[in-house]
Amino acid sequence: MILIAYDGSDDAKAAVAHTAQLFPGGQATVLTVWQRFIDTMARVGGGLGVVVDFDEIDSESEKSALERAQEGAQLAADAGLDATARTAVVETTVADAILAEAATVAASAVVCGSRGYTGVKSMMLGSVSHHILQHADLPVVVVPSPAVAGARAQHRRDLEKS
Repeated sequence: MILIAYDGSDDAKAAVAHTAQLFPGGQATVLTVWQRFIDTMARVGGGLGVVVDFDEIDSESEKSALERAQEGAQLAADAGLDATARTAVVETTVADAILAEAATVAASAVVCGSRGYTGVKSMMLGSVSHHILQHADLPVVVVPSPAVAGARAQHRRDLEKS
């Protein structure tokens, strides 16, 4: 069983495609994580001066996450994997939620995309893939999107020219 972290991004789509290439016909759980609204507000430090129905917002967030996970599972199935969709709520960090679900489904590896953040953006936003690599107790495959991979290859070629 391979757990694929999926958020609908090009990087996540590339992770699905590469999983199918690396583990043809394998079983996969496609996971999308979501965060409760109150936790999001606490993290960003936002305050609202209006009454908010947290349960309704959370219900919609969970529904959206399930739809995204199902989209990823369909991509995985179309690529030849035996895929199921799954969601999880973030209790601490996105990476911790992914690793907890990997343990729950007894995954033999985690596959995730790499946004390719560098410099200040990486320091400010952090890196889910980096956290997973640093804290996983199972193999991890980090897959860049075609755009990120192309930019990295170009950078390498530019370095070779100089």
